[in-house]
Amino acid sequence: MPSRILSFGRSHLPPHRDTKARPDHPEDLTDIDPADPKPHSAAMDFLHFGSKEKRQSGSGHTTPKHKGSPSMAPTKAAKIDILIESPPCVFYGGTNSSGALFSGQLRLVVTDPEVRLMSLDMDLKGNTATKKPVAKDCPDCINKTSVLKSWSFITEQTTYPQGTHQLPFSYLLPGHLPATTHSSLANIDYAFDVKAVTTLADTITHHYPLRVQRALQPNPEKQSVRIFPPTNLTVNVIHTQIIHPIGSFLVQFRMNGVVTKDRDTQIRWRVRKLDWRIDEHTRNISPACPKHAHKVGGEGKGQQHEDIRMIGNGSLKKGWKTDFDAVGGGQIEMEFPAAIRSNGNPVCDVDSPTGLNVTHSLILEIIVAEEHAKGMNAKHTVPTGSARVLRTQFKVVVTERGGLGVSWDEEIPPMYEDVPISPPGYATTVTDYQGEELPVPPEEELENMGIRD
Repeated sequence: MPSRILSFGRSHLPPHRDTKARPDHPEDLTDIDPADPKPHSAAMDFLHFGSKEKRQSGSGHTTPKHKGSPSMAPTKAAKIDILIESPPCVFYGGTNSSGALFSGQLRLVVTDPEVRLMSLDMDLKGNTATKKPVAKDCPDCINKTSVLKSWSFITEQTTYPQGTHQLPFSYLLPGHLPATTHSSLANIDYAFDVKAVTTLADTITHHYPLRVQRALQPNPEKQSVRIFPPTNLTVNVIHTQIIHPIGSFLVQFRMNGVVTKDRDTQIRWRVRKLDWRIDEHTRNISPACPKHAHKVGGEGKGQQHEDIRMIGNGSLKKGWKTDFDAVGGGQIEMEFPAAIRSNGNPVCDVDSPTGLNVTHSLILEIIVAEEHAKGMNAKHTVPTGSARVLRTQFKVVVTERGGLGVSWDEEIPPMYEDVPISPPGYATTVTDYQGEELPVPPEEELENMGIRD
């Protein structure tokens, strides 16, 4: 058995092995007795028990490793924060909106005994980032940034003691700007970038994103009529054009001309199924930087990308009323609610001059089947096997809810010239009565009235 174990550990061993231990292993200096029936060897100890290091690792004891102390980031002498005091920035109306007025305070928190600043500037920037640029790794093709407003809070070296210092600011965002948008092809964002430079050449920065929304006022319901030749079918749909990411809206559907009468026969159309869905259509033009303008045919040009996705859908197989005897060739009418899915992540309608355009449409697909009947008032019909799919779409606008908010120009008090003329005042002087002498009642009547004692 020992020879087999040794041959497994080492396939070729010389017939006479030196049993003396090597000088670099002092634990193997013990002499081996040739009379021992169970001779020991280093290979047997290794195979049966493993090395000393493995035994130590197997027992769960490891040699501790000393790590250096973690590097600490240098602390800044001051911190910058922005506090917005005005309501959320919402444009009420379309591109002709009066804008959104916001105000806030730039807070400078000095942690050192004092800090000396050479400059303290803040920029309000608008950035458009395309997700399919002309050059994949070119930052100039991906981002287009413009500065909308700049503030310089100090013009000379200024010392601020320890504590919190507040610097007010305000701005009127123009109403023609696109709202904050995160679509599948491009993003539009607004943010404040603050930069302060100390006398020690230290730079203190702060980035504060600003969300801009647009809310359209609800308008009257729109009525649309669609005709489907060569049949006599006419679809009349009444729906609202302004919808919101959260909440449902009603769609009224009526189909006329479902009966065509001859002398002895009738051709009828029955609704078998109605499918509706809301599609989001996104188009974006990715501009090229001057370096990569040759890929699109010159400067001022770009690549157009389109994306269509469904953000809400539904299917109805019942719920309509059919009247084949109605005036005008019979009619089928119904009313159903439609809404955007809760996980649809819709993007509000936007038309940006940077090339991003997002629109929505309500699509209806009605499956009708043809039936044949004999007689003018036949109750038994026979399906002819013919069916049609009537498809139509209507434009809808997805926008945020305006809530109880009003535009900033409707909140300000009236100006002096807008105050109307006040009503005439009353006379302040008293004059004697110049008319006829009034009759004096008798004393008895005066006593009864309690005027005289």
